[in-house]
Amino acid sequence: MFPRLTKRLEKAAQSPHAQGVLALVAFLESSVFPVPAEVILVPMCLSHPPKSLRYASLTAAASVLGGIFGWMIGHYLFGLVAAPLLTFWHAMPAFEALKAETGMGMILVLLLTSGLAHLPPMKVVTILAGAVGFNLWLFILAAIVARGGKFLLMGWALQRYGAPLAEALAKRMALVAGIVSVGVIVALGVKFYG
Repeated sequence: MFPRLTKRLEKAAQSPHAQGVLALVAFLESSVFPVPAEVILVPMCLSHPPKSLRYASLTAAASVLGGIFGWMIGHYLFGLVAAPLLTFWHAMPAFEALKAETGMGMILVLLLTSGLAHLPPMKVVTILAGAVGFNLWLFILAAIVARGGKFLLMGWALQRYGAPLAEALAKRMALVAGIVSVGVIVALGVKFYG
């Protein structure tokens, strides 16, 4: 979507400031930035496999903090910040559709799927969660599970098996998110209707 920016970030993975750039990208990607943190995380892990879990932990922590920032934008600054951002990213129609049809259980599912596989983009879900007043503590827990699980699994896989497995894992992340979503929907259905 943004090939020049993506290339610059891939190049930043080799710089002395790579960890700071990684943390910044992970933070911003969860609230306002269009390029996923994996763009810089993967090359860093492949360049220094023994540090993969460290990089993954940094990415997870920054991503969760960025998600909290996105929640706050949605909750406290929707009209001033979130609406212009969503309009700029051409995400306002999707946001409004989600908001109109989304209950708290669905927000939780969206947090998990977007945290795992960017379906829908994490920034849209974090802002939506804040805008509808989703419980902040439950939001943080879901973000830790989804983002922490994803990045730590990627870091471990990159450290242990290298690029081939990481590529396969990245391609299958949407499938994993789908399976988790179905599981959560079934569990919520059983809890509330069964």
